[in-house]
Amino acid sequence: MKYVVILGDGMADYKLAAFGNRTPLQLAYKPNIDGLAKASEMGMVRTVPDGFAPGSDVANLAVLGYEPEIYYTGRSPIEAVSMGVNLDAHDVAFRCNLVTLSGEDDYQEKMMLDYSSGEISTEEARELMHDINQELGSEQFRFYPGISYRHLLVWANGRFEFDLTPPHDISDQRIGPYLPKGAGCEVLTAFMRKSLAIFADHPVNKKRRQRGLNPATSLWIWGQGKKTVLSSFAQRYGLEGSVVCGVDLIKGLGICAGLSAPDVPGATGNIDTNFAGKAETALRELKDGKDFVYVHVEAPDEAGHHGNIEEKIKAIEEIDDKVVGRILPGLDALKEDYRVMILPDHPTPVSIRTHTAEIVPYMIYDSRYPIKGSIDTYCEENALSSGSFIKNGPDLMTRFIKG
Repeated sequence: MKYVVILGDGMADYKLAAFGNRTPLQLAYKPNIDGLAKASEMGMVRTVPDGFAPGSDVANLAVLGYEPEIYYTGRSPIEAVSMGVNLDAHDVAFRCNLVTLSGEDDYQEKMMLDYSSGEISTEEARELMHDINQELGSEQFRFYPGISYRHLLVWANGRFEFDLTPPHDISDQRIGPYLPKGAGCEVLTAFMRKSLAIFADHPVNKKRRQRGLNPATSLWIWGQGKKTVLSSFAQRYGLEGSVVCGVDLIKGLGICAGLSAPDVPGATGNIDTNFAGKAETALRELKDGKDFVYVHVEAPDEAGHHGNIEEKIKAIEEIDDKVVGRILPGLDALKEDYRVMILPDHPTPVSIRTHTAEIVPYMIYDSRYPIKGSIDTYCEENALSSGSFIKNGPDLMTRFIKG
């Protein structure tokens, strides 16, 4: 038996009045997913427990079958694992976004124009983060480059109890009210302010401005946490597996759980990601003996954060065509029984451009026992009308694997 989870990050959404009161999942042309839906169990699941912020860290942890109440220690230490950065027990890791702020002289009066600096390339970002570490790094503070706009700060024996805000939550807002708060927060704010001068005339930014692209004008520090330790996925569920993705967060979760995390050439975490490459990598992992593959696609979430309905629909259609449309025939060719689960981790509604903690639709297909039903579309409305609801997110993985 093979098990494949296909997760479209932030894929769930609200009904949009301007689009016939339909959601992106209803608007997207997705014949492979909807064809599977006709023979699948469908329902709703709560992936974000009460009291937790609705981040991809918490939600994917739950979907993978781990209780956030027990295992969650913060976002950035998970990403550190993927980046090969070893944390000591007393180290604190922070996410550093490269962001585009407006040009006001007073830092507090600046606006958050772009939380991703125009989806800056990994190559450009590495140059910027190298210079940040040269200027601001020390034995106590080290900066590490990641993918695109997502990077890492490690504070040795650092402080933890800060009130920090994700930059994608404050798009087009004045940053003053959302600057770091808590004892010792001046250290973090100083790094953010000092990054302005380092980035102002940086060659990378000069070239981006010449090409009409958003420059990276500042660091934005958030997502703190301490070292993450998970029990083995193989011990919990009896399966050897892999995560296939383009972002450090999901790779880190997989590695912490003892899963393989193969690199996918061209996987960016954005709409330009190598969708087909993810499908091919997943199938190769299964052919090479893995029982379980968790395929994560970030693109719908990014489109939601940008408030781009057309791009979100396109991302869902790409998942249907190039991921699901390749994985299904590949599974059939293996001549083994299989189960496939498709779902988002959380909603990222285009109307509000950030995550919410609401329940999300899931569907499970079992090649041995196709369900005969009248549901013809995988979407929030049909999943809700099914009457099936899983209150505790990690229970979904048990249901998927053990039936």
